[in-house]
Amino acid sequence: MGEDDPGLFGRLARRAGRSYARTRSAYREGKSEGGLPRDDAGRAKIVCRRYAERRAVALDDEGRPACFDADHDACQGCLEDIREGRIETWSE
Repeated sequence: MGEDDPGLFGRLARRAGRSYARTRSAYREGKSEGGLPRDDAGRAKIVCRRYAERRAVALDDEGRPACFDADHDACQGCLEDIREGRIETWSE
């Protein structure tokens, strides 16, 4: 490990990049988890405010459910509830 090793910097940079990617992924997963119950596929089990039905939905990096409609008031309220940790959930 000295100046004789021309690939040292590249290996260290790749190692740092992989470590950063793992950390970022773990952070996103932890942030979106929010203590919500999940199904076997990892989808959050929430009660949809718009249609008043149980749904298992994937959450994106910002915690929005896949069914989120930015133009609908109920969806906006649902997103706020998810972020505040007060969304109605279900389990079976």
